[in-house]
Amino acid sequence: MSTIAQASIAQLFTDARTHNAWLDKPVSDETLRELYDLVKWGPTSANTTPARIVFVKSPDAKARLLECMAPGNVDKTRTAPVTAIIAYDLKFYEHLPKLFPNGAEKMVPMFSGDAVKAAGAAHMNSSLQGGYFILAARALGLDCGPMAGFDAQQVNDTFFAGTEWRVNFICNLGYGDHDKLFPRNPRLSFDEAARII
Repeated sequence: MSTIAQASIAQLFTDARTHNAWLDKPVSDETLRELYDLVKWGPTSANTTPARIVFVKSPDAKARLLECMAPGNVDKTRTAPVTAIIAYDLKFYEHLPKLFPNGAEKMVPMFSGDAVKAAGAAHMNSSLQGGYFILAARALGLDCGPMAGFDAQQVNDTFFAGTEWRVNFICNLGYGDHDKLFPRNPRLSFDEAARII
């Protein structure tokens, strides 16, 4: 592989920002499908791909989600064209015969017999997929506002009752209002956060 263009690096990383204010511009269902079709290619351990995504667009679904949000996240979520609930499936291993056929015979009983191990793997790998989600959205020209600041149990009860899905984090999506960005916060330098040994 070759290095991608500097403009692409800027769009994905150096110029990209977390958005809290949104332009009144819709995001099509086709774009959301394209977004998922990029996310699914990111690597996860044993190709478990436990992330499950609910794209909240309708007024009814958005109203139910707003009831779950911390006060500081209500307005930014209300005005976002789409809010994605990034979740994980605690029984992701049921799909391993399709997703990891060469190792499913060993992996399925390992996870199905150990709920703690399965939950840890689901959370870790869906977090990886959540990172891919943000980068894929940016690659498609969308802005993101990933958030904590919600009642996880209420989200699970409201959107995932009767399933094995559990919320990981929430991410607003759309076209951000660049005029309303906060000043960018600093990052740690290489020497503060990394070592080569």
